[in-house]
Amino acid sequence: MADIRKNIDQALGAKDASLARALMTELWAGYPGPASAPLILSGFQALGDLGDDVEANLLNICLLRSFAVEPCVPILKAAALLGHIKLNVTLGEFNTYAQDILSPKSPAYAPQMDCVILGVQTRDIAPDLWIGQGIPTSERVADVIGSFESLISTFRSHSDAYLLVHNLQQPAWASAGVLDVAYAQSQRDAISQINTGLVTAAAKHKGVHVLDYDALVARHGRANWSDESRWLTMRLPIAMEKLHHLSDEWLKYLVPMSGRIAKALVVDLDNTLWGGVLGEDGADGIQLDGEYPGAAYQAVQQALLDLSRRGVILAVCSKNDEADALKVIESHPGMLVGPNSFSVLKINWQDKATNIQAIADELNIGTDAIAFLDDNASERLWVRQSLPEVCVIELGDDPMTFADALRRTPVFERLGLSSEDKQRSRQYAEQRQRNDLQGSMSSLKDFYWSLDMHLDVFSVTSADVARVAQLTQKTNQFNLTTRRYSEVDISRFLDEPSFDVFAARVTDRFGDSGIIAVAIVETKDTKARLDTFLMSCRVIGKTIETGVLSIIVDRLEAKGVTKLVGHFIASAKNFPAISFLADHGFKEDKDLGWQIELPDASLYVPDWIKT
Repeated sequence: MADIRKNIDQALGAKDASLARALMTELWAGYPGPASAPLILSGFQALGDLGDDVEANLLNICLLRSFAVEPCVPILKAAALLGHIKLNVTLGEFNTYAQDILSPKSPAYAPQMDCVILGVQTRDIAPDLWIGQGIPTSERVADVIGSFESLISTFRSHSDAYLLVHNLQQPAWASAGVLDVAYAQSQRDAISQINTGLVTAAAKHKGVHVLDYDALVARHGRANWSDESRWLTMRLPIAMEKLHHLSDEWLKYLVPMSGRIAKALVVDLDNTLWGGVLGEDGADGIQLDGEYPGAAYQAVQQALLDLSRRGVILAVCSKNDEADALKVIESHPGMLVGPNSFSVLKINWQDKATNIQAIADELNIGTDAIAFLDDNASERLWVRQSLPEVCVIELGDDPMTFADALRRTPVFERLGLSSEDKQRSRQYAEQRQRNDLQGSMSSLKDFYWSLDMHLDVFSVTSADVARVAQLTQKTNQFNLTTRRYSEVDISRFLDEPSFDVFAARVTDRFGDSGIIAVAIVETKDTKARLDTFLMSCRVIGKTIETGVLSIIVDRLEAKGVTKLVGHFIASAKNFPAISFLADHGFKEDKDLGWQIELPDASLYVPDWIKT
């Protein structure tokens, strides 16, 4: 640790921000926790003084708790900064969680609050169940569930922020000993029923999620999770060496809330997806089967398949002979992922940062939406320095830990899955076909006509809320205002008579792209305001945006709207949308924004798009 600290200080002294950031990531990977957190926080302060320009997403959170969490805060902030998230953390007073939720003046209800975390111990909300006092009754279980339901409902009546609720921890030792499993009404069963009821209660409200605190404790060892002396002296129930595990678990929710997720995972091949070096060991000599050590690499591949089912795009970036590598991917009996699993394959002798940039360009996503997996420490360092916005996953020396490292990485977490997420691999395979078709056409118009596009613009219903919110949170390039909205926000818009929420779906000769565009419009009398207009990067460049805007304008005009006002709010990434309003007949007024009078003949659905 001392050597890494020295190297960080030297990098900061040399004003090498990218190297300093990379070294801090390595420090945290090897030594996460209270000892390293101050070093990371001071290091980022120094980076700011150096003018480090890597963008960080801001998230305001409030911790309401029945136990001390103060030592967790710097750990959480440090880990978040390494993931390009800046946290503003507000603490409720010790064990005042109920009062904090009941009071409209609570810090939890401060303006711009993004997420409130409610952490309540079993011993605090149900002390009788914690110590195993008496026989648990169904009435007692219902009473505890009812307490949570009341807290959740009250919170939601005051706030649209996300609410993250810890479930209840099982004791390390059942009060009845081995007899606990034999009882029809046992201590463990009662706590399990409460946790099940808590999930049901949360599901009744948009934006309320349950953190499986009990599973977290079990994963790291119930008997070793707590430090009784610290509980009695500081009301801190978690051993100091376990605190970073709690912050990691919080980040699995905070990262997707912030929009800082990875849309794609780029993976190496040699000693990452299989054991050995293909160019040296040959296809027959690589390690890839159900026995040790090949099983470690199959576990990595299984993790890739699991991520793909969450909508994460998979790509390969490997220094190898392309023909030899493709032969292994296509036909090796130990491969769990095949060529159709990958949307892009860059197998050549280019440096990996260059290839990752090329992969981002081909997928039409930013490099900040990419995660990178490679067993080689020097390759990881090179990518961290060259592309500091990429999430480079740190790996240890033991391949048996690689799959766990993937599964722990919060940028792959999702708070919900849309139908589009589940079809992501298929949609990108179809996109490759479109790109191939475009390359064979003599003109863009011929390409548009050949696609046989069908556009459906419709009013959003509750069934579409999750996908619409997701698009507002993660769409960066073609997004006029980059306003981020939660599911609760979108649901509120649907309930407001002055708001219309539109979405668009596109199909063509290759398949269904799903919901790819969102527009949120506020109408007052005969004037409408375009609050949000965005489109997925997958369909940019096909004139679909023109068709969507034209249809929406027609519907507004039918409602009696005579003027539509739009705004372009520049961000670091939405340059592709900069001329959209001007290109479609809007005139700029520096005080009032971009305006267009309805009807306007310049708005039309292109002839090659069917509606």
